[in-house]
Amino acid sequence: MAKNQDNSPPGTRWGRAVVVGGGYAGLVTARVLADHFAEVLVLERDPVASDTGVHPHVPQGYHAHAMLARGGEALEVLFPGLRAELAELGAPVFDYGERISFLLPTGFAPTAKVGVSIQTFTRDELERRLRHRVLDLPTVRILSATRCETVTSDTPGRLDRVRYRTDGADESVDVTADLVVDASGRATSVDRWLADARLPVSAKNTIKAKITYTSACYERPPGDTQDFDVAYQMAFAPGVPRGGVILAVEHHRWMCSLLGVDEHVPPTDDEGYLDFAHSLGNPRLAEQIKRGTRQGEIHRYTNPGNEWRLHHKNARWPERLIAVGDSLCVFNPAYGQGLTVAALEAELLGRLLRDRRADAAGLDGLSRAYQRAAARVIQVPWTMATSSDLMWAPAGQPLSARFAHWYNQHVFALAVRRPDVWARFVRVLNMSAPPSLLFRPAVLGKVVRRALTRRRN
Repeated sequence: MAKNQDNSPPGTRWGRAVVVGGGYAGLVTARVLADHFAEVLVLERDPVASDTGVHPHVPQGYHAHAMLARGGEALEVLFPGLRAELAELGAPVFDYGERISFLLPTGFAPTAKVGVSIQTFTRDELERRLRHRVLDLPTVRILSATRCETVTSDTPGRLDRVRYRTDGADESVDVTADLVVDASGRATSVDRWLADARLPVSAKNTIKAKITYTSACYERPPGDTQDFDVAYQMAFAPGVPRGGVILAVEHHRWMCSLLGVDEHVPPTDDEGYLDFAHSLGNPRLAEQIKRGTRQGEIHRYTNPGNEWRLHHKNARWPERLIAVGDSLCVFNPAYGQGLTVAALEAELLGRLLRDRRADAAGLDGLSRAYQRAAARVIQVPWTMATSSDLMWAPAGQPLSARFAHWYNQHVFALAVRRPDVWARFVRVLNMSAPPSLLFRPAVLGKVVRRALTRRRN
């Protein structure tokens, strides 16, 4: 079970933290807060129990999810033994380069060890395991079927009083918190909370990406063994509008998500779903769909794109309120960054709280410090995702996006025949290394030579 990582003297914790939202981001944040507050109250609007996995207000939860290597490392620190616990259920752990059939726009990536270890599982099982762990923490209470009505305060420039109502209750309840965490997802009411408090609403940066995901889970036939745990085809503007991924997950199953841009919508019937998979350049997705037995429904989800609430630029952002996960930044799920970024935000929050307790500092100033630091966590994955998404627009792409797209094309072309370049790309993709790793002389020189050669020809 999760162990308290905090070794500071007893009696030095702050009083109460309230987390609005009990999904993935809310759970990992509650885990961190449990080290620093005497009480952590998590408000979850869906009726959940300890065995609940994905719940109704997480529509994307039924689709394939990627936990990038950096996110997996952060989760293992917060929840020691989580990787082994999932592995016991059949969630494989493997080297990213050895067990993946990865079709880049330029061909299949090399299958060679890259030193980046990942694990694949369903979001359903991940949330179930995390909820078990968090419920075991003595300072945490999760109130299910409970809706946050508003966040207010009697103190100007502060939002620290939460009003909530549990389904079936006659009256609402008001509690004052030392820290309020908005983990309510993309449907957050933070704009209303700010406006009601006569505070400015934060600006948003929105990059549209109309990608539709259609997903299904398949039981693998008895004795089924393959030389891969992930088969993937990358969609890439403008010539590859279809893609998909199939993951080996717990309980001897495959989790498959097919995706298409704009009018390329993967069907929700078995025959159409298989036909769409057959249209992909990586045949392994269709092969495993055909061999497997579907469990449950085929789910469809259309993602409107990326949206970042720029709280760090809001000069009057209130004290005692922070935002995490999709409440702060929604990523296009195609790049698998959301789970990892939320884990890194929780890790960041824990670090800031530890520093303040070590210095005997109060919580005033924490919310702005956190939002500024969280923006630095978000900036790199945001740039990587939106640079690609902008290229689906028919015209008007910014120069930075066009350059990134051009450079990536050359990196992909090199990666299919240069394992060293592929290994660098994998580290960047998994947020284990900064993008600058792909601009070191060893790669930059090869890109320039290739570009000049192609131009002369």
